[in-house]
Amino acid sequence: MLMIDGTIVNIALPRIGAELHMSRTDLSWVINTYILAFGGLLVLGGRAGDILGRRRVFVAGITLFTLASLVGGLAPTAGILLAARVVQGVGAALSGPGTLALITGNFAEGEPRNRALAVLTAVTSGGSAIGLTLGGVLTDSASWRWVMFINVPIGVAVMLLTPRFVRESERHPGRFDLPGALTSTLGMTSLVYGLIRVSSAGWSDGQALGAFAAGVVLLAVFGWVETRAEQPVMPLRLLADPGRLGAYVNMLLVPAAGISMFFFMGQYLEDVLGYGSLATGLAFLPLAGALLVASQLAPRLMSRYAPKPVALGGIAVITVGLAWLTQVDTGTSYIGGILGPMFLFGFGAGFTFMPLTSIILSGVAPSEAGAASGLMQAFQQTGGSLGLAILVTVFGSVTAHTTLRGTAALAQGISAAVTATAVFTAVAIVITLAVRQRRT
Repeated sequence: MLMIDGTIVNIALPRIGAELHMSRTDLSWVINTYILAFGGLLVLGGRAGDILGRRRVFVAGITLFTLASLVGGLAPTAGILLAARVVQGVGAALSGPGTLALITGNFAEGEPRNRALAVLTAVTSGGSAIGLTLGGVLTDSASWRWVMFINVPIGVAVMLLTPRFVRESERHPGRFDLPGALTSTLGMTSLVYGLIRVSSAGWSDGQALGAFAAGVVLLAVFGWVETRAEQPVMPLRLLADPGRLGAYVNMLLVPAAGISMFFFMGQYLEDVLGYGSLATGLAFLPLAGALLVASQLAPRLMSRYAPKPVALGGIAVITVGLAWLTQVDTGTSYIGGILGPMFLFGFGAGFTFMPLTSIILSGVAPSEAGAASGLMQAFQQTGGSLGLAILVTVFGSVTAHTTLRGTAALAQGISAAVTATAVFTAVAIVITLAVRQRRT
């Protein structure tokens, strides 16, 4: 539900703008307010679960998200919709880390946990693709408001079923590291805002550069505070293991690459091939299907080869798919040049995210599972925002200086952006090869 929400709203933006009288700039904040709250509060949400009880915080987050979805669907004005999106982001930040941390507490390390993580990988990584399809169906057949309303029955079901089927984690008494919580939240929010600003205003924008500078300073202060805190909100020893640190960095790079598939391929399908919103959403279904199959095969491979080689193979398959996708032009058809890369990207993602998650959570003390999960999701959110900012800049630079016009210029810009994307995954391959990872 949380991952679908990141893309399902994209398809509905034109209808939202028309009904609530929002400009294109205003519409961007329908997405960005959610990302800001979600990404900025993830570390704090993870630590809250460790101290207060993960199931309790998870259910509280889902409750907030569900209520905000109902308010957003009923919103009579743009202001109320944007406020609801902020609360949705807060709810996601509270419940997201608990999802992973509760798995570590409810499934033993090894095969049982790997199978659970495989299911989680399928539904979260496929959520973005499913969101595009579902957004198209709901927007075309009903109303944009249903991209919000659909969360309500799901959220209610989760709230009712979680206490029955999910054990509460052991609470780890402690107090919140308020200086750490404040500097991490403000630092992450400032950094994410800078990335969002860059994607629309460019790298020379004063507000973006100021936000970056503030974010770097605040996160540096956060690191200094955490080395001295008695009970840090994010234990820095989580980054001491080279294998885990490498997996965290790859959780930044691979989502940065993934953003190109959804953002630029959506534009290509609609603006170059002339697909409608529903057809564009349906075009992503093969990616989701390939990801589902691969994520179910990943645990078997991990039990035989360990997480690192499985992740390495997955990233390599993603890179091959992206290299193929760099060849797109105005003459490229969906069957001839888009479908194959989508299959490869889906298979690669299915073999990548689950072993990386396993590496990150392996050996983490129960009292720190929430913090480890929150940090991982913070890397993912930042990676997506950073990737979008960089790739939009590459796309804009190429289309501004090309002699081509119209859809030819658009296709050339997309090809250049995807080429830059392949660099992210190439770096991820190097990192995976370089770090040492024990067999789990």
